Amino acid sequence: MATKIVIIDDHQLFREGVKRILEFEPTFDVAAEGDDGNEALALVEEHHPDVVLMDINMPEINGVEATRQLVQKYPGTKVIILSIHDDESYVNHALKTGAMGYLLKEMDSDALVDAVKVVAEGGSYLHPKVTHNLVQEYRRLANSHNNGGFQQVEVRRPLHLLTRRECEVLQMLADGKSNRGIGESLYISEKTVKNHVSNILQKMNVNDRTQAVVTAIKNGWVEVR
Repeated sequence: MATKIVIIDDHQLFREGVKRILEFEPTFDVAAEGDDGNEALALVEEHHPDVVLMDINMPEINGVEATRQLVQKYPGTKVIILSIHDDESYVNHALKTGAMGYLLKEMDSDALVDAVKVVAEGGSYLHPKVTHNLVQEYRRLANSHNNGGFQQVEVRRPLHLLTRRECEVLQMLADGKSNRGIGESLYISEKTVKNHVSNILQKMNVNDRTQAVVTAIKNGWVEVR
């Protein structure tokens, strides 16, 4: 079955660009689009989408408040926030209100498609740059708890679980690199990177890249840098 999507953004040109990218994916169905939080509520009630792409900054009802209301009224609808802000406070606030994804508007088309697929399947998705910032916040908190003397334990690559190449890819996920960035660093295609990421998620028994990074940090499998 197709993944039904509603796009809410008050910038028509950006909204049309997102719609055009999504319509290239045969399993996606862009059911409707709107330009404010009030319209989001009405469109979800009318179309019952699987995923809503929601701009964070809109007049009247902003994206975060609209997300809170949507999740309360339609818990089966999953929301991905679209934002220009990579600050942790924005991300945390959006996730606390029930969003399952957070994408920066500087995203590439692959990240957009991946995010919709992951969230539609019940996972969560954070833009790679946001993941990197959360890793940095983890490092800052660890540093403050140790009175400025943060020392990461020796990194133990999970070679019992992943191949050496997959360990390299996992580290780059923690560094906040996109699929394209990983491919350029390792001189491999984006398709090969996607295959590696898929294998990593399966072997680590996690649903998405963010969970993989969090698990890797907790187990000391990646450097926090």
